[in-house]
Amino acid sequence: MSKPHDAYASASRMAPKDPREFEATILTRAAGQLQRIRDNWEAETASALYDALTYNRRIWTVFAASAAEKEHPLPREIKQNIANLAVFIFKRTSEIEATREPEPKLLDTLIMINREIAAGLYTRA
Repeated sequence: MSKPHDAYASASRMAPKDPREFEATILTRAAGQLQRIRDNWEAETASALYDALTYNRRIWTVFAASAAEKEHPLPREIKQNIANLAVFIFKRTSEIEATREPEPKLLDTLIMINREIAAGLYTRA
Protein backbone atom coordinates (compact mmCIF):
# COMPACT_ATOMS: atom_id res chain seq x y z
CA MET A 1 0.00 0.00 0.00
CA SER A 2 1.14 3.56 -0.67
CA LYS A 3 1.88 6.08 2.06
CA PRO A 4 -1.14 8.28 1.18
CA HIS A 5 -3.35 5.20 1.16
CA ASP A 6 -1.95 4.13 4.56
CA ALA A 7 -2.61 7.61 5.95
CA TYR A 8 -6.15 7.55 4.59
CA ALA A 9 -6.79 4.11 6.07
CA SER A 10 -5.36 5.17 9.43
CA ALA A 11 -7.40 8.37 9.54
CA SER A 12 -10.55 6.58 8.46
CA ARG A 13 -10.34 4.25 11.48
CA MET A 14 -10.74 7.31 13.71
CA ALA A 15 -13.40 8.90 11.49
CA PRO A 16 -17.16 8.59 11.46
CA LYS A 17 -18.41 5.10 10.67
CA ASP A 18 -19.75 6.15 7.28
CA PRO A 19 -16.86 6.34 4.77
CA ARG A 20 -18.75 8.85 2.64
CA GLU A 21 -19.07 11.19 5.59
CA PHE A 22 -15.33 10.83 6.25
CA GLU A 23 -14.50 11.58 2.59
CA ALA A 24 -16.82 14.58 2.65
CA THR A 25 -15.16 15.83 5.83
CA ILE A 26 -11.63 15.68 4.44
CA LEU A 27 -12.71 17.33 1.17
CA THR A 28 -14.41 20.08 3.17
CA ARG A 29 -11.27 20.51 5.26
CA ALA A 30 -9.10 20.80 2.14
CA ALA A 31 -11.51 23.30 0.58
CA GLY A 32 -11.45 25.31 3.81
CA GLN A 33 -7.65 25.46 3.83
CA LEU A 34 -7.57 26.63 0.23
CA GLN A 35 -10.36 29.16 0.87
CA ARG A 36 -8.53 30.66 3.87
CA ILE A 37 -5.42 31.12 1.75
CA ARG A 38 -7.47 32.67 -1.05
CA ASP A 39 -9.26 35.03 1.36
CA ASN A 40 -5.99 36.12 3.03
CA TRP A 41 -3.83 36.00 -0.08
CA GLU A 42 -1.60 38.95 0.76
CA ALA A 43 -0.89 37.71 4.28
CA GLU A 44 -0.35 34.04 3.45
CA THR A 45 3.03 32.49 2.80
CA ALA A 46 4.10 30.39 -0.14
CA SER A 47 4.65 27.59 2.36
CA ALA A 48 1.01 27.68 3.50
CA LEU A 49 -0.14 27.55 -0.12
CA TYR A 50 2.17 24.64 -0.85
CA ASP A 51 0.98 22.76 2.25
CA ALA A 52 -2.69 23.22 1.33
CA LEU A 53 -2.07 22.14 -2.27
CA THR A 54 -0.12 19.10 -1.08
CA TYR A 55 -2.89 18.09 1.32
CA ASN A 56 -5.48 18.38 -1.44
CA ARG A 57 -3.32 16.44 -3.90
CA ARG A 58 -2.83 13.64 -1.35
CA ILE A 59 -6.58 13.31 -0.88
CA TRP A 60 -7.14 13.07 -4.61
CA THR A 61 -4.24 10.64 -5.00
CA VAL A 62 -5.96 8.30 -2.57
CA PHE A 63 -9.32 8.73 -4.30
CA ALA A 64 -7.80 7.99 -7.70
CA ALA A 65 -5.84 4.99 -6.44
CA SER A 66 -8.87 3.60 -4.68
CA ALA A 67 -11.11 4.05 -7.73
CA ALA A 68 -8.50 2.29 -9.87
CA GLU A 69 -8.72 -0.87 -7.80
CA LYS A 70 -10.62 -3.61 -9.63
CA GLU A 71 -12.37 -4.66 -6.42
CA HIS A 72 -13.77 -1.19 -5.78
CA PRO A 73 -17.57 -1.48 -5.72
CA LEU A 74 -18.37 1.78 -7.53
CA PRO A 75 -19.67 1.55 -11.09
CA ARG A 76 -17.00 1.91 -13.78
CA GLU A 77 -18.39 5.25 -14.99
CA ILE A 78 -18.14 6.83 -11.53
CA LYS A 79 -14.62 5.47 -11.05
CA GLN A 80 -13.68 7.01 -14.41
CA ASN A 81 -15.17 10.35 -13.34
CA ILE A 82 -13.11 10.25 -10.14
CA ALA A 83 -9.98 9.53 -12.17
CA ASN A 84 -10.75 12.40 -14.56
CA LEU A 85 -11.30 14.83 -11.69
CA ALA A 86 -8.07 13.70 -10.06
CA VAL A 87 -6.10 14.26 -13.26
CA PHE A 88 -7.60 17.74 -13.58
CA ILE A 89 -6.75 18.54 -9.96
CA PHE A 90 -3.18 17.29 -10.41
CA LYS A 91 -2.75 19.47 -13.51
CA ARG A 92 -4.23 22.57 -11.87
CA THR A 93 -2.09 22.05 -8.78
CA SER A 94 1.03 21.74 -10.94
CA GLU A 95 0.08 24.91 -12.81
CA ILE A 96 -0.30 26.84 -9.56
CA GLU A 97 2.98 25.53 -8.17
CA ALA A 98 4.83 26.31 -11.41
CA THR A 99 3.57 29.89 -11.58
CA ARG A 100 6.05 32.39 -10.19
CA GLU A 101 3.33 34.67 -8.90
CA PRO A 102 0.07 32.71 -8.76
CA GLU A 103 -3.21 34.55 -8.43
CA PRO A 104 -5.78 33.69 -5.78
CA LYS A 105 -8.46 33.00 -8.40
CA LEU A 106 -6.47 29.92 -9.50
CA LEU A 107 -7.69 28.22 -6.32
CA ASP A 108 -11.39 28.76 -7.11
CA THR A 109 -11.85 25.62 -9.19
CA LEU A 110 -10.12 23.38 -6.66
CA ILE A 111 -12.26 24.82 -3.87
CA MET A 112 -15.45 24.42 -5.89
CA ILE A 113 -14.74 20.80 -6.89
CA ASN A 114 -14.00 19.77 -3.31
CA ARG A 115 -17.13 21.48 -1.98
CA GLU A 116 -19.39 20.05 -4.67
CA ILE A 117 -18.12 16.50 -4.22
CA ALA A 118 -18.36 16.85 -0.42
CA ALA A 119 -21.93 18.10 -0.70
CA GLY A 120 -22.84 15.09 -2.83
CA LEU A 121 -21.22 12.74 -0.35
CA TYR A 122 -22.98 14.34 2.63
CA THR A 123 -26.39 13.96 0.95
CA ARG A 124 -25.73 10.26 0.37
CA ALA A 125 -24.39 9.62 3.86
